Amino acid sequence: MAVQQNRVSKSRRNKRRSHDALVAANPNECPNCGELKRPHHVCAACGHYDDKEVVAQADEIDLDEDAA
Repeated sequence: MAVQQNRVSKSRRNKRRSHDALVAANPNECPNCGELKRPHHVCAACGHYDDKEVVAQADEIDLDEDAA
């Protein structure tokens, strides 16, 4: 079982963790609709990728009418 030889100070521990922070996203503008999207991903708003429609967007469904 691993047992530490010497105590690790808070300063040394925090220096080691200095590179573990999360970085902010880098959104790009969709050339088709102008919404922000992740780079190299299909646009969630319009379903386009590389100027082609990859995912067909379904019409909005009103749940109140379907339940009746």
